[in-house]
Amino acid sequence: MSVQKYPHLFKPLKVKGTLFKNRIFSAPQGYYNVGPNGYPNADAAAYFEAKARGGMASVCIGDCIVHRQTGMNSASVPPLDDPASRAGLAALASAISRHGSIASAELQHGGMYATGVRLAGRPLYGPSAIKNGRSGEVLEMPEDIIYEIVEAYGNAAAYVKSLGFGMVTIHGGHGWLLHQFMSSSLNHRDDKWGGSIENRMRFPLAVVEAIRRAVGPSFPIEYRMSGAEHTDERGYGIDEGVRFAKALDGHVDIIHVSAGSHEVQASITYSHPSMFLEDGVNSKYAAEIKKHVSSYVATVGSFSNPGHMEETLASGVADIIEIARQSLADPNLPIKARTGREDEILECLRCMQCYRTGTRLRSHYCSINPTTSREREVLMAPAPRSSKTVLVAGGGIAGMQAALTAADRGHKVILCEKSSRLGGVLLCEENVPFKRHLAGYLSRQALLISRAAIDVRLNTEVTAEYAKSLKPDVIVAALGSRSLKPAIPGIDGANVMSAVDAYMNPEKVGKKVVVLGGGLVGIELAIYMSMFGRDAAIIEREDKLTTEEVLHTVALMTQIDKLGIDVRLSTNVTKITDAGVIAEGTGSDQEFAADTVVYATGQAPLIDEAIALHDCADEFHQVGDCVAPKTIMNATHKAFAAAYDIGVI
Repeated sequence: MSVQKYPHLFKPLKVKGTLFKNRIFSAPQGYYNVGPNGYPNADAAAYFEAKARGGMASVCIGDCIVHRQTGMNSASVPPLDDPASRAGLAALASAISRHGSIASAELQHGGMYATGVRLAGRPLYGPSAIKNGRSGEVLEMPEDIIYEIVEAYGNAAAYVKSLGFGMVTIHGGHGWLLHQFMSSSLNHRDDKWGGSIENRMRFPLAVVEAIRRAVGPSFPIEYRMSGAEHTDERGYGIDEGVRFAKALDGHVDIIHVSAGSHEVQASITYSHPSMFLEDGVNSKYAAEIKKHVSSYVATVGSFSNPGHMEETLASGVADIIEIARQSLADPNLPIKARTGREDEILECLRCMQCYRTGTRLRSHYCSINPTTSREREVLMAPAPRSSKTVLVAGGGIAGMQAALTAADRGHKVILCEKSSRLGGVLLCEENVPFKRHLAGYLSRQALLISRAAIDVRLNTEVTAEYAKSLKPDVIVAALGSRSLKPAIPGIDGANVMSAVDAYMNPEKVGKKVVVLGGGLVGIELAIYMSMFGRDAAIIEREDKLTTEEVLHTVALMTQIDKLGIDVRLSTNVTKITDAGVIAEGTGSDQEFAADTVVYATGQAPLIDEAIALHDCADEFHQVGDCVAPKTIMNATHKAFAAAYDIGVI
């Protein structure tokens, strides 16, 4: 009998003579904080090495372009047809493999979505001509270029093998070139490269054969595909996905089953599962494909709990679990699960902040893991020169992170929270179904604090007098914020409450509710109220609903449409009455009936309360919402940095 709690998850896997130490793979992810040529740097190596150090059986670097002339997505991805990328890629492969993890490179071509090619002034090629494509005009790819790209795939595979990579992952899903040829909604050719499934699979299979010739018989090849497109009525479903997989079976060693096409908005919440979808939402496609193939099958799509992963493997759904965003939230998941510390795993919130920062800032930062994309900075940071007594005032997101980081750095920490629980204002959302991972994060942070050398004092408000009585060397003020009440006549009526109160007491919200404010809090509250059986409407004075993250916005809009939430933009509420609200819209006054009016119009920082503590210790830091109410990411990262710096100078 195995002593392992997760015997299937940690059973080694042998593929083409290559040994994978467990069944947890880090799915393809790009790293974009590089120079203009896309060559991996030391920061990229540290980013991927963290996943290998954490116990992943394989770590895949994404977005490696096989043919710059026609397939480049951007200038920030590794070009595999450029010999000058050798040093960076070799160092990266070494950083992964020295921890016993198999380094894999994802071979990719943008096809009709190769925006880097368009920006360089070169023509875009796809399976068929499109006059007004998403990225501009697309030309039908000539046969000579098809053969040139097939050869490029083989050359790229041989190249990365020579640099120390132990596997290649062919990206044949999510709307990129090979998927474009596979999809009947994009491939309208009438030659041997289009039409029947056999013809549409001709290009992908030619690529696989070229790679096999280049790497030899004893080198694992993984093929990433979309089990279903999830685009619209034209997109293929799982039946056709099975036929694609059967065509690949025997030619590749691992069939990695994802879903969707991220170039099509309708499917984006499946290729990047949102917080509104269940864990492992796309595993049903892998399960169906596994019934029909002999190759190993990998599943991906919001796996974060090792118990769920074990169940998925034990039930025969798949042979391998691949994780992407979860590897950012906690790259140490494999080691924690194997050593009985699964209750310490930080599970991904699916807030999509990593995608926002990856797109805008070229670094995938994580809301709950402040070291992600800062791995090398943290490794190189100096240790504290002396241990300090640190008073953390406030036990919300920022306060908990500051306390944990300061204690981990060897300081004596006192954490005071004026309420009876740690967690702060976000505790109001702990019963919201689609915020279950947020609730888990709050409880997990509290658990970690209970296990650390931290003096926790609940029901304790930190005043200047109290702070001075403790004689701390350092004060970290993390006092949070309060709901900002708009100056609207009737705002103090019995039928009006704040968003925090509505979250905490949903049963007190009437059947018909109007939410004032179309920011993230207001939108999510309206969705929750609708799920709770209320008839919800959102009134926003601006001309659009506002959230920071594009992919999460898509998920929110999908829910608004699904639930039939009434959204009124460019509308300013002028009065609240017992019967609802009166507002100025475009041209005339409007009345909106409501049993309950909820204001979600922002938070006011407890800045004065924080400032009152500034001279109660030699060193003072102010973090989180008491500086400016922003995101979980902002609170976590600022608190981590403040605590990490204590005692260094």
